[in-house]
Amino acid sequence: MRSKKIGVIMGGVSSEREVSMLTGKAVSQALQYLGYRVVDIDAGWDLVEVLLREKIDVAFNALHGTLGEDGYIQGLLEWMRIPYTGPDLLYCALSMDKELSRIIFEREKIPVPPWQKYVRGKSELEFDFPFVVKPVAEGSSVGVEIIESEEQFENYLERSRGDLLIEKYLRGREITVGILEGKPIGTVEIRPKIDRFYSYKAKYTPGGTEYLVPAPLSRKEEEEVFEIALRAHRALKGGDEEAVRVDTIYVEGEGFYVLEINALPGMTSTSLLPKIAKHAGIDFPELVERILLKARLRGKW
Repeated sequence: MRSKKIGVIMGGVSSEREVSMLTGKAVSQALQYLGYRVVDIDAGWDLVEVLLREKIDVAFNALHGTLGEDGYIQGLLEWMRIPYTGPDLLYCALSMDKELSRIIFEREKIPVPPWQKYVRGKSELEFDFPFVVKPVAEGSSVGVEIIESEEQFENYLERSRGDLLIEKYLRGREITVGILEGKPIGTVEIRPKIDRFYSYKAKYTPGGTEYLVPAPLSRKEEEEVFEIALRAHRALKGGDEEAVRVDTIYVEGEGFYVLEINALPGMTSTSLLPKIAKHAGIDFPELVERILLKARLRGKW
């Protein structure tokens, strides 16, 4: 692999461009530190031309959000026959679409918060205030809010677009599980300091959140959240190659609920998967390299 040219694809055109650039730069630096031949690729609308010009052998996908984490870039790389890191097209598409993933989780008896899909002009609210609203297909907590009143909801609708997912507000502890190569490797409890939940602001503001690694859970609770997270990963057809993050909420007296799966977790200084990996004895360069070494094509050719 060290003789191959690695293209770290970052940036993109989604609302998560800035975060993706941070992830990409951190990954690129780690790979160069390990002695790999690396080229940074900012994924614009000319991405195909850039990939053809750079003649990379392997793509390290550091994109987040629309067109990077939802299956589109995976399909493009399959078509161009460039092995890539991260889950395949189907896994990414399903994990990014909160409606479809919830349907699959419920079919597999994986606990999720009560929810509804909300379509403007067609749907009626099924929950009392407060409730949580989020876009059906966004990541990094983009567009996620706790709605307290009708006025606040109307204001949210004016600022948002596309279909929404509304779920019952559950008061509990936010617990994330890191899965690497098909195995849960640890947990982190997220305690926001500047917001009521792990919002975009709390996530990317230095000091905005307290992270407890590992999460203070009993052995039984840890086994339970590991089992639920792995079942959710397998439900989306995940295998033993991906590095993903499963976000849950623990409600006292009820147990764990899966909120979503992040198919391409952030790899920044404040990102959760690197924190979990570090506690498991895997430093950042090793984590990046292990993800790289699982790069492949998934299509049945």
